[in-house]
Amino acid sequence: MKTAIYIRTSTMDQNPENQLIELERYAQAMGYKYNIFEEKESTRGTRPIKNDVLMLLREKRYDALLIWKLDRWGRSLQELITDLQELTDKGVKIISLKENIDYTTSSGKLFAQILASFAEYERSIIRERTMAGLQRARAEGKRLGRPPRHITNQQKTPSVYYKKKHKGKYDVHL
Repeated sequence: MKTAIYIRTSTMDQNPENQLIELERYAQAMGYKYNIFEEKESTRGTRPIKNDVLMLLREKRYDALLIWKLDRWGRSLQELITDLQELTDKGVKIISLKENIDYTTSSGKLFAQILASFAEYERSIIRERTMAGLQRARAEGKRLGRPPRHITNQQKTPSVYYKKKHKGKYDVHL
């Protein structure tokens, strides 16, 4: 079975080796032919490697998706359920190693949805704590956000830098 192994870490300083070692070991033990897709730089809204893997799975270039945990694939309950439903409808086998879920079975679907619900709940609690902390900080008079940029007198007037950068154009907006 041709398998796409997808690994993702939340930050650049995290090491994906733990995911990689066990996922490769599992794929080899099962006799899968596999390719590894590692998401290194992603944001809440953009995950280019995941989008590439999703496209390859939609095109049936892989028979299965092997992931470390469900939260490595989807960041919200809705995203997770939508992707898993679409892929299983296309006949893609989805395996989450740590949760020991084969999403192609009835019990696997139920368990995946329960786990995804708990993950969504956990993210909501973290958000609530963050918002409460921000509210407390505001009440204490703390300044939030990016520090103010200090503008020097030199920066307030058109400079030689501006003229050089724009090849002599003098349309200056302050």
